[in-house]
Amino acid sequence: MAARRGQRDVHGIVLLDKPVGDTSNRALQRVKRLYQAKKGGHTGSLDPLASGLLVICLGEATKVSAYLLDTNKRYTVSASLGRKTDSGDAAGKVTAETTTIAGRSEIEAVLPRFRGKISQVPPMYSALKHQGRRLYELAREGVEIERKARTVTIFHLELTGCDEQGFELEVACSKGTYVRTLVEDIAEAAGSLAHVRALRRTALGPFSAAEMLSMEQLETAAHEGLETLDSKLEPIDRAISAWPAVRLGQDASWYLQQGQPVTVPRAPAEGWVRLYAAESRFIGIGEVIADGRIAPRRLFRLGNSCL
Repeated sequence: MAARRGQRDVHGIVLLDKPVGDTSNRALQRVKRLYQAKKGGHTGSLDPLASGLLVICLGEATKVSAYLLDTNKRYTVSASLGRKTDSGDAAGKVTAETTTIAGRSEIEAVLPRFRGKISQVPPMYSALKHQGRRLYELAREGVEIERKARTVTIFHLELTGCDEQGFELEVACSKGTYVRTLVEDIAEAAGSLAHVRALRRTALGPFSAAEMLSMEQLETAAHEGLETLDSKLEPIDRAISAWPAVRLGQDASWYLQQGQPVTVPRAPAEGWVRLYAAESRFIGIGEVIADGRIAPRRLFRLGNSCL
């Protein structure tokens, strides 16, 4: 019996080039409809103003979403000088203006202080919660909540363009970094004001911009059939490809899938690992426990799927 539309079991990762204007959730729902997927989620939300890499996890791949949220990210950002907005981007209302426009030399002079570990105060227009409500919901009501500064890491920060209108940056950063706040802070340190004009995410964890697929490409693949569409999925284990791989024998694989820790010769001494059964079939995520055995932490029920 054929599966009903929207009720198909499909497991894997879609590397979507989210267009400007779409919310992350709207993009997710469009992809789910194309794949007729029962279950899906995205990692690392992008604002409607932003474009670029949105990692969408379908089916069992949703189990790795939390690990992707903890990974580093890379962006290109264009900023307009002279105005600050309440949201930190071009969609917000102007809250302050200045005629002092920082030039290339002023901006480059302050960049070193924003590399490495820095302190950031999260913006009101963010998805952080206060007493059960998102900060951006409160901000839209004109409510301002005191926020604690957080430490984030800027691994790479380069000025790639600058003129009297604004400047452009390449940024590689840790989780929790607000690029809008970074732009504001850089401009203020240089003696001016700024807001984000355009933002594009070019990498997240192991995934890069070169691998992205546009919504139009996915729609074309869907017209060719579900088999073609499924061929665009990335394997689930790519999301944790930086972790060591542990290959299990038949007995160890059986016991581990019953929830029991197992001993594996020549396994890593500590940390998180990828688990594989016979024929390199990915079965889950494990952790090396104190006695050296590997305990299952997340197991994947993929049926006959190789994803």
